Amino acid sequence: MPTPLDRTLTYRLHQLHKLTDMDSQSVYPQRTGLSMSDGRCLTTIGTFEPLSVKELADKANLNKGQASRAAQALVEQGLVRKADHPDDGRGVVLTLTPAGREVFELAMAMIHQRNKDIFGGLSDKEQSILSGLLDRLIAHARPR
Repeated sequence: MPTPLDRTLTYRLHQLHKLTDMDSQSVYPQRTGLSMSDGRCLTTIGTFEPLSVKELADKANLNKGQASRAAQALVEQGLVRKADHPDDGRGVVLTLTPAGREVFELAMAMIHQRNKDIFGGLSDKEQSILSGLLDRLIAHARPR
């Protein structure tokens, strides 16, 4: 007999994702003043800057249109600086402003606390094993 749906890895990963996202959607605005999607884009830019819009889309798991709109919203809020790309006249480079860096620090502290809350039911060793397994699954799932 095949595995029941509620015991499949994909079902359970999606369930965990939805449970944690529901909580994060209320916490992001309270702690950072940003929507969850803008907060994710801000933390992605802050972690990997400088980024093009295409790189932001790739790193934040968005399509290019979503990444472009999020970047523009963050620019309009004074949190992200958009400059011409030095090697591509049509492209831009995204970096955090000083105000963006302050919100980034708040968001990252919240993310670290959320991770502690979510994975607090696992020992340090179990968390390390899970982290390694997730890395392997992500590498395996990436297009070759």
